[in-house]
Amino acid sequence: MKVILLKDVKKVGKKDEIVDVSDGYATNFLIPRKLAVPYNERTISQLKANQARALAEEKAHKEEALVNKKKLEEKEISFILAIGEKGKAFGAITAKKVEEKIKEEFKINVDRRKFVNFQPLNQLGPTIVEIELFKDVIAKVKVLVKDKE
Repeated sequence: MKVILLKDVKKVGKKDEIVDVSDGYATNFLIPRKLAVPYNERTISQLKANQARALAEEKAHKEEALVNKKKLEEKEISFILAIGEKGKAFGAITAKKVEEKIKEEFKINVDRRKFVNFQPLNQLGPTIVEIELFKDVIAKVKVLVKDKE
């Protein structure tokens, strides 16, 4: 029996794949557990519509990420860090602080877990922070750390 998988099933296939399984496995296991639906014209048209909708959503998210990337790369973010007499920094600029500053200045929500190889900033001067906004869309944000004067 041919079925369309609704979820990934081990040793059978991935979501949205059309697979051929035994009749008993399909009727007694996959279909009752909502892991698959029978292969027919109606389910094929639903599958194609779902794939088209998912593709359109992904394209919209990528376009939004490209717009946000351009906004983030145009401007520089500044932070003030207290430096002691011997040149040692008191504290550091963390990913959370950078995330909050971006949200405040640009009105863009970024997840700090999407920062690429981020290390807390405890040195004065300019630094580039890379943020993965979407798959293959990485924004290089200029961050300037200044001394508290």
